[in-house]
Amino acid sequence: MKPENIIPYKYNGARSMVIMHEKHMKSLLQTWKEAKKINLALPKTDNPDYKSLETLLYHIFRAARGYMTWMCEKLELPDPEIKPIPKPDVIENEADEYLTYLMEKWRTPLADVPIDKFEYGTYTSRWGVDYCIDAMLEHAVMHPIRHEFQLKDLIKNVKTKTPDFN
Repeated sequence: MKPENIIPYKYNGARSMVIMHEKHMKSLLQTWKEAKKINLALPKTDNPDYKSLETLLYHIFRAARGYMTWMCEKLELPDPEIKPIPKPDVIENEADEYLTYLMEKWRTPLADVPIDKFEYGTYTSRWGVDYCIDAMLEHAVMHPIRHEFQLKDLIKNVKTKTPDFN
């Protein structure tokens, strides 16, 4: 099913963000595969999510899973029962299948939530920042965009041999 064909939502803004999230997650995965194909080395950092391309993809999938489970928890919706992310040592082989599964699990939990539940009330995220549900959805959309931008920038630097200016 194409993301734009997902079921109607009470709040079309949420539906739009779910569709954009899926679009950017799919695009990010294609860019990740390009980085993997050229054996892109990530910049040295103490951040464990950037230890390898595999740990980066694990981080991105884990975050997407976490955003939806957090929103369901805060809205007192049923647990979306999203299975755990494939471990970094197998994620490359399971990425396409898992992303398809993950995006399917993203499509319906928020469909019947009225607009006021998205805009009013804030909740503390798992990393200590307060968000309304609408802002968390926007954060979820931007997360793969940010990582894809970083990967594309690194790929461009490798292809043009431009120094990395963190």
